Amino acid sequence: MPENNNIKKTKRAEQSNLTSLFSFSMQDEFYIKRAIELAQKAIGKTYPNPLVGSVIVHNGTIIGEGYHQKAGEPHAEINAINSVEDPSLIPDSTIYVTLEPCAHYGKTPPCALKIKELGFKKVVVGAMDSHDKVNGKGKKIIQNAGIEVVSGVLEKECIDLNKRFFTYHEKKRPYIILKWAQSGDGFLDKDFKPTAVSNSLVNQFVHQLRADEHAILVGTQTALNDDPSLTVRNVEGVNPVRILIDFDLKVPQNFKIYNEEARTIVINSVKEEITDHVHFIKTEKDNFLQNLMEALYKEQIQSVIIEGGKFTLQQFIDANLWDEAIVITNEHLLLENGTQAPVFDRSNPFKTEIIRDNRVDFFLSENI
Repeated sequence: MPENNNIKKTKRAEQSNLTSLFSFSMQDEFYIKRAIELAQKAIGKTYPNPLVGSVIVHNGTIIGEGYHQKAGEPHAEINAINSVEDPSLIPDSTIYVTLEPCAHYGKTPPCALKIKELGFKKVVVGAMDSHDKVNGKGKKIIQNAGIEVVSGVLEKECIDLNKRFFTYHEKKRPYIILKWAQSGDGFLDKDFKPTAVSNSLVNQFVHQLRADEHAILVGTQTALNDDPSLTVRNVEGVNPVRILIDFDLKVPQNFKIYNEEARTIVINSVKEEITDHVHFIKTEKDNFLQNLMEALYKEQIQSVIIEGGKFTLQQFIDANLWDEAIVITNEHLLLENGTQAPVFDRSNPFKTEIIRDNRVDFFLSENI
C-alpha cells in the first residue's frame, strides 16, 4: 500500500477521533443508518461521485431526507434540505450525512457552505472524505461557523459504502472484483467452448453486479471465444464501461463488445484513438498491470469486475491485485475437459450463498 494512502487513512482517523470526544448516541447511529440506506439506492449511478445519504432531524422527528442520485445533480445534503416542508425548523435541527460535506465548487456548489448559510444546530458525519479537495475542509468550514460537528458515527459502515470511492482516491486505482464460474471439477468450459455453468438466478445476480460496478474487463481470448456484450440485461441498471485487453487488436470491430450499447476502452499496443464511444489507449506490454491501473485511474474508473478469461484473472491473482473475489461453483456439473479455473489459494470466504444448485463464495483480499 503506498505511503500516502497510510497518511490519508491516519489523518481521517485523527479527524474522527478528535470529534469523537463529543459522545454520539444510539439515536445518531439510527439516523446515519437511515442515511446509508438512502445512499444505497443510487449504487451504480453516481460515478465518479461517492454514494451519499442525508437525513434532517428536528426534535426526534425526521423532517427531510435525500441522497445523491447522479453525478452533476444536487448532492445528498441539498436534496434533504429541499425536502423540508418548513425551513424555519432548520436552525434548530441536526443534519446527518454519511460522508463529510464537500468544500469545493464542482458541477454543484459546496454543501458545507449551504449548511453554514442555513445555520444548522448540529452536523453528524459518518466518514471523513479523503478526496484531496475535501479532506477535512468541509468540516472546518462548518465548525468555524460555530456549528457542532460530530464525525465517526458508524464510520466502518460508511467507509464500506464507498469502498470504491476510497480505493480510487487512496490507492490511485479502481476497486477490483475478480469473478468467475467453475464446474465441480474445476473447469470454466467444456472442451474449450463456451459453456453455461451458472443457473438463471445466479446469472441475474451477475447482471446486478454489472449494474452496480463502474466497469467490466475481459481479455482478447474471452472476447474472441464468447463474443460477449458485457451489458446489463436481466435486471434494470446502467451498463458498465467495457474494458478490452487486446494488445494486437485481434478482436474484430463488428463484435458485440464494440457495439453502441456502452462505452468501450480498448487497452492495446497499436494506437491511441477516440472514435465515438470507443477509446483506444496505447500502452506497453511490459509492466502491464501497473500501466493498466494508471490508465483506468486517469479515466476515473472507480471499480472494475475482472470477468475473464483464465489468463487475465490469473495475472491479477498472482500479483495480489484485487479487493474482492466472487467464485461461482456448480458442484454437480462435471465438465472433465476444457479451460481450467484460475489457481486461487483461498479457502476462507467471508460469505457463502447457495443459489439453487450453485454455490457463490465471496472473498476479501488481505490488502483491504
